[in-house]
Amino acid sequence: MPTFQISEAAELLGVSADTVRRWVDSGRLAAERDASGRRTLDGAVLADFMRSGTDEDPALRVSSARNRFKGLVTGIVRDRVMASVEIQAGPHRVVSLMSREAADELGLEVGAAATAVVKSTNVIVESTGGRHA
Repeated sequence: MPTFQISEAAELLGVSADTVRRWVDSGRLAAERDASGRRTLDGAVLADFMRSGTDEDPALRVSSARNRFKGLVTGIVRDRVMASVEIQAGPHRVVSLMSREAADELGLEVGAAATAVVKSTNVIVESTGGRHA
């Protein structure tokens, strides 16, 4: 089973290593000690935590899209017809092209909170070389 160090888990979760340590210390996230005494997180436990970490109520969801990235608008370029909106959601940079009218109606501007909702029929998954026990 893959295991991850605190810093690796933090990167995957899009939070600081200190935040992960606080979650472990409070019992919110389970960790074990390796032979060197370092705290490690089991990959399956981390996956469960990430799945349950959503603050959305599935009963309120009105879309079939399940990939939601909450973040901040870090860039926006508008022309007469289109807008390019960049959102930084944890370690993820998401760029969306939309009509200028839609961007204006949403009140999008740099520093605004926004959620990028992604629906895809083709997703490529690459291994990041997580640690193995």
